[in-house]
Amino acid sequence: MGETRALRPEERRTLALLGVPTGALALATTVVTSFLPVTAREVIGSSALTGVLIGIEGAMALWVPLVVGSWSDRLRTPIGGRLPFLIAGTPLLAAALLALASAGALPLVAVAVAVFYLAYFVAYEPYRALYPDLVDDEIAGRAQSTQSIWRGAGTGVALVGGGLLVAVGSGAPFVVAAAATVVATAAFVPAAVRRRAADAQPRGAHASARELAGLLRTRGDLRAFLLANGLWEASLGALKTFVFLYVVVGLGRSEPFAAAVVGGVAVVALVAAAVGGALGDRLGRQRLMRLALPLYGVGLLVPAFTHAPVAIGPLLLVVGFAGGLVMTLPYAILQPLMPDDRHGALTGLYSLSRGVGTALGPLCAGVAVQLLDGPFAGTRGYAAMWLVCGGAILLSIPPTLALRRRSDDGAAPP
Repeated sequence: MGETRALRPEERRTLALLGVPTGALALATTVVTSFLPVTAREVIGSSALTGVLIGIEGAMALWVPLVVGSWSDRLRTPIGGRLPFLIAGTPLLAAALLALASAGALPLVAVAVAVFYLAYFVAYEPYRALYPDLVDDEIAGRAQSTQSIWRGAGTGVALVGGGLLVAVGSGAPFVVAAAATVVATAAFVPAAVRRRAADAQPRGAHASARELAGLLRTRGDLRAFLLANGLWEASLGALKTFVFLYVVVGLGRSEPFAAAVVGGVAVVALVAAAVGGALGDRLGRQRLMRLALPLYGVGLLVPAFTHAPVAIGPLLLVVGFAGGLVMTLPYAILQPLMPDDRHGALTGLYSLSRGVGTALGPLCAGVAVQLLDGPFAGTRGYAAMWLVCGGAILLSIPPTLALRRRSDDGAAPP
């Protein structure tokens, strides 16, 4: 804890540049998780099956990030080891989005969702490893704050814009997301080539696997972080998948109204993302996370038991702000724990933990909606989703407290 130095102009430009793909990829994945359950509700048929389909993201995250992350540590090309994966994954991702825009049968939906998440992880994991490649640990919090602003902007545009577009045509959000992803990648790659960091020293695939296993065996702080991170993502996955249906089906509100409410919370989360990184660099990222989690977890439980505007309105501000901090800080907490030559591989482990949560969150929420339809009949069962969202956050508090305390949350691991 202490004073933080100002960002240099070159660092500001680098952070702004690095955020561009995040915005487009966040827009794309939010369109899939939030609007596929709406536009393909008749094709899919049940909330539990919706959870299974969206949970494909988690299934892909169990192996794709580790493979491509480690591969990007070793790959040698004239444009480095990270960017070829972004270039290869983007067209496939766009094609899957276009397929989802016109999908009329469950098998086609399932295949397109699987291809989408495969391409998403192929593109995203090596790209994300550019952050520790190019950004000093000292400013990791502000780097993730900048990335969270881009992610929040992409998510907010998807939720608000998608909510308006879906009223025009069910496939429109997917077409727009495909175009945005292609344009963002085309703009990012040439500029990133000029700024890319030197590649890490090559290692064999088996050496990487042994090292990762050794790190997890000997580093309790890494294990605690990955467990907590999985729970954070379980909550977010459940929230993104069912919040639109909760408002539209559970509360009987219009799609534009739902887009406005969700968009308002997204704006609050975006404000939190803008200030969270700097606060984390100054106060300590783990310390700030420990303060945010109880507020976020308890706040997420409230809509399960009341729908009164007088209770929900102010609560949305607290939940949005605390949630913005929880979405901003995790990778900044992890970055100082990474060995210098394992950025891609540790980023893969990070995404594996996210994937486990992303798979379980929507599935658990979907099952809760169906099983608790009786007690939550007033919302057709959809209020039960908040039990999963809030419960996962509260369960993440013990492993977060177990993270090794460091004097500045930025010290290199011993």
